[in-house]
Amino acid sequence: MDISMPIGIIAGFVFIIFGILVGGGSVLMFWDPPSLLITMGGTIASMLVAYKIPMLMKLPKIVQICVFPPKYNPSELVITLVSFSEKARREGLLALEDDLDELDDQFMRKGLQLVVDGTDPELVRNIMEKEMENIGARHDVLKTMFDDGASFSPAFGMIGTLIGLVMMLANLEDKSTVGPFLAVALLTTLYGAILCYLFWSPAASRLDQLTGTELNIKSIILEGTLSIQAGDNPRIVKDKLISYLPPSDRESINEEVGE
Repeated sequence: MDISMPIGIIAGFVFIIFGILVGGGSVLMFWDPPSLLITMGGTIASMLVAYKIPMLMKLPKIVQICVFPPKYNPSELVITLVSFSEKARREGLLALEDDLDELDDQFMRKGLQLVVDGTDPELVRNIMEKEMENIGARHDVLKTMFDDGASFSPAFGMIGTLIGLVMMLANLEDKSTVGPFLAVALLTTLYGAILCYLFWSPAASRLDQLTGTELNIKSIILEGTLSIQAGDNPRIVKDKLISYLPPSDRESINEEVGE
């Protein structure tokens, strides 16, 4: 579990509330159901217009992935690929078929299966790169929902502001209504900004990072698979693959498989 996202959201609300209290205000001053209805309801309505319901039903799962992201061990992955290269040079590519069923990573299993089947290296690259492109495209569609949420929320905040101002100006003769209508005008903008900058936009950035991490892992697998097929020396395979990793992760690999 990556607790930074829930901690960040909670901390954001804590700092906002603390700022209100330090400034001598009351939290209840910033609670306005009509403003919340306009902002939240409008955002939900826009998302329903923009996306089909089955796509929107994926939102909770995507948020869950943000909080519980997939775990990758790049160092272990490199060591595994280097060991496969050693086995392939020693016993031949067909010897890798015995290890395929033990692989949890479907992308690696697919790549090595293509290699074992004697597929042309260029075709192996094309197939695996196309799968990576499709993964990136699917993730971009999901991330776009969060980008749109970040656009819709402030927009409906401004719509609420206009609604509040119109109601206020239409009832200027009744001074008792000026305060409530002005509250609607201002608080809708506040709610829209909070939704945008404390949830939608940060979540979109997190999804970008998760996609980048996954594609980097798959790039390591792709490079390792092609190196194994080419019959590269295991040391060369290792040097190719650790270039994808930060220097802090390379030392443990060198200790495991040698310089």
